[in-house]
Amino acid sequence: MTSKERVIAALEFRDFDQVPIEKDDCVDVPYEYPGWFKGEMRYKGGSYYDGWGCRWDALESGVCGEVKGHPLGEDWKGFDTFRPPYHILKNADLSGVERACEEQKDKFILVAWEPPMPNIFERMQHLRGTENLFLDLAYGDNRVIKLRNLLHEYYMAQMEMWCKTPIDCVHIADDWGSQISLLISPEMWREYFKSVYQDYCGLAQKYNKYIIFHSDGFIMDIIPDMIEIGVDAINSQLFCMPIEALAKNYNHKICFWGEIDRQYTQVFGSPDDMRAAVRRISNAFYPYGKTGFVAQCVYTLKAPENNKKAEQDEWVRISKEICC
Repeated sequence: MTSKERVIAALEFRDFDQVPIEKDDCVDVPYEYPGWFKGEMRYKGGSYYDGWGCRWDALESGVCGEVKGHPLGEDWKGFDTFRPPYHILKNADLSGVERACEEQKDKFILVAWEPPMPNIFERMQHLRGTENLFLDLAYGDNRVIKLRNLLHEYYMAQMEMWCKTPIDCVHIADDWGSQISLLISPEMWREYFKSVYQDYCGLAQKYNKYIIFHSDGFIMDIIPDMIEIGVDAINSQLFCMPIEALAKNYNHKICFWGEIDRQYTQVFGSPDDMRAAVRRISNAFYPYGKTGFVAQCVYTLKAPENNKKAEQDEWVRISKEICC
């Protein structure tokens, strides 16, 4: 099997020849988004602004930092004239995408996680501030709907721009979970956000693209909703949730695009801990068949090299056990 065939087999719950691994079987395509970040401080520490006017502060190099400057954070000041940065989409240079897809046609072609992805909930937090936005939702402020709709129109345009290219997959990326629960109630999530995600999935399906939904945290309460609206794979923090229950309840319903716990195991664990974590995933998912799981093998900056190697070697062992 080619890498592309292997990943698609996992997404479609068919047999594959070895466990698909994002690091090995997928590739990001090149693109340029002029004006997305202002200045040269991205991942270099310090403060910088993105194309929406949000200020990011990073305390060390190598990380994106946190949004600390919110353009609409002072009692919605400036909202009447606020408009999403459509000039960024207009100036986007995707000229290398088609060539890259042809040159690496045996790989599963992804778009890099940022910026070409809808992250509507996170962007609303960036613009209003997290605390302000949560209060807006709790009080039912009508401006939340207006802001959501403005952003949704922008992200639909952005996603369609990418769906018209020959890539295999598009992303949605919003962190919805804390360590133990959703950040808002499932009912509020469905009221305010489910419909916009359904629109993104519908657009992807129109262009025959697979769709991956990324969310950190505990998100079990909305996985049935993701299945309903047509998400193909969830890229999540598996170890924030009961992995065995995920596999039992949702096998052959949605693909899990998973990772080893990067809050503890990747950084503070041993190679044996990494191997045990891989085995836990394998023991949970593969009794239901050799399908529905893509290993990620993506790491934090401080993950030791021997931990990375231990995970990758263990996936090779598991492939030999279940596929040979």
